[in-house]
Amino acid sequence: MGKRSGKKPLSFLSRRIRSAKRLELQRMPPSPNPAAANVLQNNAGSLAAEAAPPAAAAPHGAKGAKKKTGARLWMRFDRDGQSEILECDKNAIIKRAAIPARDLRILGPVFSHSSNILAREKAMVVNLEFIKAIVTAEEVLLLDPLSQEVLPFVDQLRRQLPLKSPFRIHEPDHTDKQTKEMCSVDGQWLHVNEASEGECELPFEFQVLEIALEVVCSYLDSNVADLERVAYPVLDELAMNVSTKNLERVRSLKSNLTRLLARVQKVRDEIEHLLDDNEDMAHLYLTRKQIQNQQCEALMASAASNSIVAAGPNLARLSSNILGNASMVTSIYSDDNNVEDLEMLLEAYFMQLDGTRNKILSVREYIDDTEDYVNIQLDNQRNELIQLQLILTTASFVIAINTLIAGIFAMNIPCQLYAPKYQPFFFPFVGGTSAACFLMFLLMLGYARWKKLLGP
Repeated sequence: MGKRSGKKPLSFLSRRIRSAKRLELQRMPPSPNPAAANVLQNNAGSLAAEAAPPAAAAPHGAKGAKKKTGARLWMRFDRDGQSEILECDKNAIIKRAAIPARDLRILGPVFSHSSNILAREKAMVVNLEFIKAIVTAEEVLLLDPLSQEVLPFVDQLRRQLPLKSPFRIHEPDHTDKQTKEMCSVDGQWLHVNEASEGECELPFEFQVLEIALEVVCSYLDSNVADLERVAYPVLDELAMNVSTKNLERVRSLKSNLTRLLARVQKVRDEIEHLLDDNEDMAHLYLTRKQIQNQQCEALMASAASNSIVAAGPNLARLSSNILGNASMVTSIYSDDNNVEDLEMLLEAYFMQLDGTRNKILSVREYIDDTEDYVNIQLDNQRNELIQLQLILTTASFVIAINTLIAGIFAMNIPCQLYAPKYQPFFFPFVGGTSAACFLMFLLMLGYARWKKLLGP
């Protein structure tokens, strides 16, 4: 214990002396020796290298800290086809597209294979198979754009949107002599010259909807074509050879057909629902509603500016002018129920989906016909087995009678027929009884054929 207590003050003094030497070395001016300078630089480099991994890991941590809960990957396309990838959460999408929160549940994984085309005040929610997008009058927000099934839709947007000419909005001026024709489409006055041949460009939201329907219909059509290519050989093979393997293949084929028919039916029913309701189709005209809102805001602004300048006696005349301008705008955009363009667009893809559905139904009818043919074959084989069973039962009955006679004479009972003088009659007796049993067998078969229990 004494030795240990003596060593503690010495170690304490030695540490104090070493710390004092370090302080003196730090206060000394830098050494002119280049070797010492190199040593100091090497030490600084090693410290920097050790500190590098935490510094590199800091951005990753910051990124993880910035990433919000529930953020998903979106791709934005504008009218010119310019795209960018965004990572937004639900609140950002709701504020950007002005849609209720329940619409994002429709785009979630729960409704992965549902079909919905919903109209909102400033947006259109499109959920067609794998295409989940929010379309406005100015842009389209596409969910999960890097998915394998969504990539064809992204390619179509990049190729077709830049080719679409933008709207050229003109005020209705009767003094414009260069104007050949004015057509009002989607609440816009479009200039139609001789080169355009009277065709008006679809609004941006309908261009996106058309591309989405085209991609979905092509995808379903290709799946039906693959199903047809696989179905007919499998069904023909089952008709030739009814086996467990072929039956299992037909069962898998029928389940795939049922799922595919349900998917096609969902898209078809959604389009049919829109075609049956003109009001729902009118709400999908986002560009028309946007222009109406802009015109109303412009009129309100002009009315407010005029009201400031107008005097008290002219107030009645100003109010009448405001009402006149409002009635003019209302008359210009009064035809809100004009849904001819959208109706023609939806009818075209409705007919295409109806053709795809008819192909699936034809395959299902072929499956039903094959199943009926297989059931007929199985019934025929079952009938043949029943006939064979009837023949075997009849033969067993006849043989049992002959065996009964032989068993009676084989019993150990005293009988004069066992005497040696009666032995020559043994073989004729056995032959006679056997012939009688065989004749009885033929009579029973004839009776079964007469009753049509056996085939000809």
